Order: sequence, then structure tokens, then C-alpha cells
Amino acid sequence: MDFDYTKTTAKTFDETVQSVQDEIAKAGMRVLYVHDVEKTLGEKGFKREPFKIIEFCNAKFANEFLNKDIKIGLCLPCKINVYVADGQTFISGMRPIVLPRFFPQADLGERPKEIDQILQNIINESVK
Repeated sequence: MDFDYTKTTAKTFDETVQSVQDEIAKAGMRVLYVHDVEKTLGEKGFKREPFKIIEFCNAKFANEFLNKDIKIGLCLPCKINVYVADGQTFISGMRPIVLPRFFPQADLGERPKEIDQILQNIINESVK
């Protein structure tokens, strides 16, 4: 089982960032913040290709997980990274199905699989 789900796209970086945000909304989730890592590191003198972290959440899912184990908050909100490496645009997200490995005492049921599928759908639709 892979920790991440990563795809490449022929879209430009900016088109991809917008597409991910649009697909998050279509999935019934809310974008909370978009971190511009390239800009932040650039302000400190570090050069980096375009890289944004899109934080998003579904309050119902977040509340369910936090009720199972408050420490799951360390993995919230969900994040999708959009970045450029060697001229190629990538979309990458942490797979929620790994959560039971980190929190084996929490009975998360099938919810991680359900959210994992939503995350994959967001990424797959953003690639198109």
C-alpha cells in the first residue's frame, strides 16, 4: 500500500492548481488554504520550482476522525500537493487508507477507504 497517490498532468501548473480546487469543491469539501511553498521559500533565499499545498476539509469526516482519536488532528486537514519537477506537473496526496497504521487503536471502519477513493477521484479528475 502506497503512502501517496500521485499523477502527472499535461496541464500547466496554474491550471492544475485551479483544477484541484474546483474538484475539491465538486467533492463537497472546502479548500481552507493554499500554501505557496515556492514563494515562501523564495522569500528566504531558497530557489524552488512551483509548489503549492492545497489544504481542504470535510467537517463531517474530520469530526468523525477526531472523535475516534484526537491525535488524528495531526493528519488534518487533508492536503494535495501540486508541484513541478523536471518540467512536469504533478498532483500528489497522502492516502487516507494509511491512517489505521498510525492509529491502530482507533476503529476507523471503512471511512479511510471511502475518503481515499474521494481523494483519488479529485486527483484523477484534476489531471484531465
